[in-house]
Amino acid sequence: MMQRKLALLLGISAFTVLLILRWGREMTLMNTDTPSAEPALQPWQRAPADTITPIPGSKHLMVSAFKDHRRGGAIRVISIICRQELQPLYCVLCANDHANANVDGSASTDANARPNAKANGALGQCASSQAKVDMHSDNFGFPFVTSDVFCTGESLKQATHISLTTDQTAIHNLTFLLIQNQKVKESFRYNFTICISNLFGDYNNALQFAQTMEVYKLIGVQRVVIYNTSCGPDVDKVLSYYRREGMLEVVPWPIDKFLTPSTGWKYDLHHGDIHYYGQLTTLNECIYRYMYESKYLLLNDFDEIIMPYKHGKLDKLMDTLQQQHPDAGVFRIENHIFPKTQFEDSGRFRLPQWRDVPGVNILEHIYREPDRKNVFNPTKLLIDPRRVEQTSVHTTLKQFGPDVAVPFDVCRIIHVRVPLQGRLSKDQLFVDKKLWEFEKLLIPSIDHALNQSDLL
Repeated sequence: MMQRKLALLLGISAFTVLLILRWGREMTLMNTDTPSAEPALQPWQRAPADTITPIPGSKHLMVSAFKDHRRGGAIRVISIICRQELQPLYCVLCANDHANANVDGSASTDANARPNAKANGALGQCASSQAKVDMHSDNFGFPFVTSDVFCTGESLKQATHISLTTDQTAIHNLTFLLIQNQKVKESFRYNFTICISNLFGDYNNALQFAQTMEVYKLIGVQRVVIYNTSCGPDVDKVLSYYRREGMLEVVPWPIDKFLTPSTGWKYDLHHGDIHYYGQLTTLNECIYRYMYESKYLLLNDFDEIIMPYKHGKLDKLMDTLQQQHPDAGVFRIENHIFPKTQFEDSGRFRLPQWRDVPGVNILEHIYREPDRKNVFNPTKLLIDPRRVEQTSVHTTLKQFGPDVAVPFDVCRIIHVRVPLQGRLSKDQLFVDKKLWEFEKLLIPSIDHALNQSDLL
């Protein structure tokens, strides 16, 4: 009995010693630009799926971090700043000796994977410095505004992770972001990627979503990125199918867990903390997320299709536009409304297999509202992301080089939605059957997508 007790005590003692030794290896001394009372940094805290993180000691939020080689390697942290409660912010930059292979922000072999946000053990070689906040100019009157928080200094060269704080002396248990875009790339995984800013309000327009995705494929889109706050059960099935297929990346966007999002674009009318569920933040985040993944980005909503009318394919469109405007990286595309209240008379595309699928059948809506010469027609954007610093919804805010208004007959948006000129009768609208040109390939592909989504 005594021998058993002695063996048990020896085992416990050995285990304790091993824990102490392991803990000692993982604790690293801080090497800071600014002296700190805290000598070491604990293992960082962050789940890989997190996309919004509170900044300690403030109402501000940080989203993601990227090295911006156009600014001499400065770290740009896409953030949401409460402009009524500004205070000094500090960057804490650290290097992780055991960082995973995706630390440079390069694409994984998994089509839906992003760089893993969890470090292997503790972070060391840390430095802190004061941050510079650049709030975007288009806040639409809302108290929380999309912002870039910049971190600069010699310590950036080896940094792999970053956190923001209001107190540079209290750096224990901070949440750290992986610094993406560590390397400049000259070749890209995708030619055309679409950034869809938000799904919210239990959006369940499954038929239109599947139809639109299949049109995207036919005009040359290889990737779609969508920021999802909430969607309905049928759209969720469609999202799952396109994620499995590899065309879609769904980025969780739980903005409603942190702020009261507005369902509209103007503070005086719609109120809330932030414009349209953080639409401006997600568009800017997508630009940097895919800066070295995609040659071009299309920034539009889920009910819009940027359609190359003259060329039929996006690659042919962009070849022509870049030849005509070699210094331009921003192309503004006119928006045109196809009222979902006006139906094509023959019922040619009122297909029985789609009858029970919730949503709008875009092939039935071929009537286009005329331009109103005295009313501003908002555009959407087709961009080279490496030539854009900041964007709004309808125009860029900061860019390198000129922007170009693309002529109506070359490319325009098919936007199937509620009418803006609801008093117009059908004979006052223009007939536009561009989508019908894809009929032979489009119908079978939509059926396949809905079948794979368990909606047929």
